[in-house]
Amino acid sequence: MKLFVGLGNPGAKYAQNRHNIGFMALNRIAEDHAFSPWRTKFQGHICEGMLDNTKVLLLKPTTFMNISGQSVGEAARFHKVPLDQITVFHDELDLAPGKMRLKQGGGHAGHNGLRSIHAHLGPEYARVRLGIGHPGHKDAVAGFVLQDFTKVDQEWLAALLNGIGNGAAHLASGDGSKFMNTVALQTAPSHLSKSPKPKSSQAVDPKPLVAETHSPMQRLLDKFK
Repeated sequence: MKLFVGLGNPGAKYAQNRHNIGFMALNRIAEDHAFSPWRTKFQGHICEGMLDNTKVLLLKPTTFMNISGQSVGEAARFHKVPLDQITVFHDELDLAPGKMRLKQGGGHAGHNGLRSIHAHLGPEYARVRLGIGHPGHKDAVAGFVLQDFTKVDQEWLAALLNGIGNGAAHLASGDGSKFMNTVALQTAPSHLSKSPKPKSSQAVDPKPLVAETHSPMQRLLDKFK
């Protein structure tokens, strides 16, 4: 059994916040793979389903981000899920918008949700780091993560979530490379938008510039054509 955890804050007020991209990722997996309806348990919302013949629990803690570890700890202990079978989906300031990285273990880098999980379970769980970009100054971080994704963000966000849904079975089977490749294919720049056509002034004339090879007499005659 695997436990996938999405981090975010509960309630409609926060639903479209950058901080809630972990919730969004789990919603897409549940929708794409016909998981059971969400139910309330372990201080969160939980559902279950099968990915590549592996039973997977999806958990969205409703404790608010800073104490997410309470919910994750309860679920993990009840279902006896080893720490190395838990994967946490969370927002990542240090990755460009739409980028994703898979990491096993390590520090929490100041992320309050991860900090709480560390306190309750330890650090040796996997993380799917979902890039949201950085506001540019540390004092702006709190406001930035609690703002909704903008219209400009919608294209890369949709592509990222589609990739996660498409690749979720690889993640469940333990093939992190295939999971990352599936997401990368979906979020490649060529998939996000078509390259603009060159302006007429930038177009390249495929014909040779034959005038450069004309003799002086030929160029004089050309003037009277």
